Amino acid sequence: AATELEKLEKKSLVSFIYIGKPLPEYQKKMGTTDRIQLNDKFAESSEVQDYIYQERENMKEEDKPFMTVSLKVDANTKMGIVTEVKQALRQAYALKINYSATQRQ
Repeated sequence: AATELEKLEKKSLVSFIYIGKPLPEYQKKMGTTDRIQLNDKFAESSEVQDYIYQERENMKEEDKPFMTVSLKVDANTKMGIVTEVKQALRQAYALKINYSATQRQ
């Protein structure tokens, strides 16, 4: 549950990482355990650093310090996989992290 919500202004500086169970149509191929998705492909936590480096390379030099990583994590996801991703982000010096949430009704 979030206590403070803030809308991101410049979305071109945001890289998204999705964590959760695959949708039912992908569960035969990917399984039913929590998975990491970087853009449009499934990945392992060991691939997160390379993803961040690649995203940084695609940015203008003046925008690189403002890069933000947005974690979109399913509510039922185990914290172990989230911790692995956060460790990989630390190693890639991607220290600006936000957690995407939906506003409470």
